[in-house]
Amino acid sequence: MRGFYTILLFYTFACCTKGKKTRWCTVSDPEQKKCAELAKALVAVLPPAAVAAFARLSCIRASSTTDCIERIRANRADIVTLDAGEVYSAVRQFGLVAVAKEIYSDGGCILSVAVVRNSSIDVRSLQGLRSCHSGVRWTAGWSLPLGFLLSRNYLSWSKEQPLSQGTEDIEVSSGQGALRCLRSGTGDVAFVDHLALESIEGSECDEFRLLCADGTQAPLSQYRSCNLGRGPGGGVVTRVNFRKVARKFITTAQTLFGQRGRERHRFQLFNSSIFRENDLLFKDVTDKLSVLSDDMDVSQVLGLDYVALLKGLGHEGSSLEDSVVRWCCISHAEQKKCEEWALSIKSDPLVCVGAASMRECIEKIKRDEVDAASLDATHSFIAGKCGLVPVVTEYYGRKCARAEGSAHLEADVLPSVVGVAVAKRSSRSIFMGNLGGRRSCQGHMYSPAGWMLPYTHTLSLEHNTSFCDPDQAYNQVFWKGCLPGSQGNLCKVCMGGTGEAATKRCADNHNERFYGNMGALRCLVGDPSGKSHGDVAFLEQHNLQDNIHSLSSTGWAEGWTPSDFELLCGDGRRAPLSEWESCHLGVIPPNIIMTRPVLTARVYDFLMKSQETLAAKSDSEFKLFESQQYGQSDLLFKDATQCFVHTSHMDYRSILGEEFYTRADAVFNCTHSDILEFCGQDVCSIF
Repeated sequence: MRGFYTILLFYTFACCTKGKKTRWCTVSDPEQKKCAELAKALVAVLPPAAVAAFARLSCIRASSTTDCIERIRANRADIVTLDAGEVYSAVRQFGLVAVAKEIYSDGGCILSVAVVRNSSIDVRSLQGLRSCHSGVRWTAGWSLPLGFLLSRNYLSWSKEQPLSQGTEDIEVSSGQGALRCLRSGTGDVAFVDHLALESIEGSECDEFRLLCADGTQAPLSQYRSCNLGRGPGGGVVTRVNFRKVARKFITTAQTLFGQRGRERHRFQLFNSSIFRENDLLFKDVTDKLSVLSDDMDVSQVLGLDYVALLKGLGHEGSSLEDSVVRWCCISHAEQKKCEEWALSIKSDPLVCVGAASMRECIEKIKRDEVDAASLDATHSFIAGKCGLVPVVTEYYGRKCARAEGSAHLEADVLPSVVGVAVAKRSSRSIFMGNLGGRRSCQGHMYSPAGWMLPYTHTLSLEHNTSFCDPDQAYNQVFWKGCLPGSQGNLCKVCMGGTGEAATKRCADNHNERFYGNMGALRCLVGDPSGKSHGDVAFLEQHNLQDNIHSLSSTGWAEGWTPSDFELLCGDGRRAPLSEWESCHLGVIPPNIIMTRPVLTARVYDFLMKSQETLAAKSDSEFKLFESQQYGQSDLLFKDATQCFVHTSHMDYRSILGEEFYTRADAVFNCTHSDILEFCGQDVCSIF
């Protein structure tokens, strides 16, 4: 039966290969020997007729993986296994294609770990030490640790420097293997992938420690919680015109000699021990090879986060993008304000990039199409889940001050804002608990004040509002409303945009006239003609009175004053706007400016230079934290912002606070979100 299967396998392959041979590129003598043994094994198990078509595997000895890439490109070799960082370069810079990906017992990714023998070494102070790397531009040995150190400002690197100079205070060892380099005392710290730790056995384990991201050390066994980041494993590349043959070859070799191969007793594809070396042709811990389809882009193979990291580290060479900060704008008004910002500063160039919503900003940052945006608390939660990190946080206190001995603007407490429910004073029958069948004005989809907080209160005594999904609660209670970014009845009250800001009704940005805090207020008072649209508005308190005064100055509606409105309290009473401290729906954490990890230092420097430049121009017409001259509120940043405070040393969960984080986590556990679904695509587990 085995012989029949082998013959069938051969003819299935031979009908497609038309006599082509496969030339595997090797980079060492032991690897050359293993390749030769593979060639012999193929000859031994396939029928004689296969020799001319399939079993003609030849092994091409090269000096390095870079040499292999050049040989494959020049049609002097066909196939090679590379580290993920090299896969990226081979595809993007040399036009090769990835045809397979290594999958390990726990998925398709590796963890970067820093190994030391000295118990006093701290990952936060490595400059001046000697380092051992598994390979220049390799995932675990170079890109992930370098990205980690740069994102935490533990390593200085000017973008004018070539990548290789970014570690001028950390020597790159020429030892054979990073761990051997560490053992010999040539280096003080070794950067390797977690799979390499399997080679450290017995009592030797006690001699080594891992450096953790928080500055502590841990035993080697704790690599899952003590590491510097996660990235894709190795992959197999070839030329575009050879990819079909390569895929067939890999499939057949794995079927015969893989972990569950039918001829594994003769040759083991993922075992190098008999050659007295490790990881020859493939990593020895490889469980299987996942064969990739033609339509898979390198970003899908390696992951958006990893590709963005490599681009941030200059793996594609320097470009104009290296000196530009691309800011995400979600409306015509934001675009206009951003462009005036760009003209008002002398720091690095600012480019204003349009998006349809905060959610699209997060996606564009993830895809490396834009660099940063200020996100409200709910969107900051989403962005954090998507792998983005804080740079600075908007500060709403009275005075900004530098911490003693620090170059950063810092604060012990990050002032928050509150969400409130507002009704016209004349609408006496409206109160919390009696909102069933009313018309709502709700800021925008996922807004903390308009979407996250209201459903946690009793909106109606007659309707079931005990849903964990806010959308279900609002659709149950309200007759109709305007919740920009939503659909159905919760879009029927929205107006859309006009003129340069023309847009469809219910767009999730300032082009919708009922978007945000100002929009929810407009929805409540009615349109300029006096037509009523909403009965209750859910918005933030911080600029409510300013927005009321601006109704007439912007030409929206005349004669409204703060005394014409009242707050709806959670206990059913009503109160004047001045009593917001005791009559509100909940506390909202500040907005966070977020970016990809490798860009935190660049974006921080840009914002600090920008803030200082504008502060020095006291007579400048442009104000970073004012928006009313554009007929809106909270453009790019909240108008209540006094300055940016340094928070790149904090994680987004700490900034949001445990109460808000837990609430958001519970909501999104039972609420479908396209952006979280997009961010949840994990290259470590999808193959």
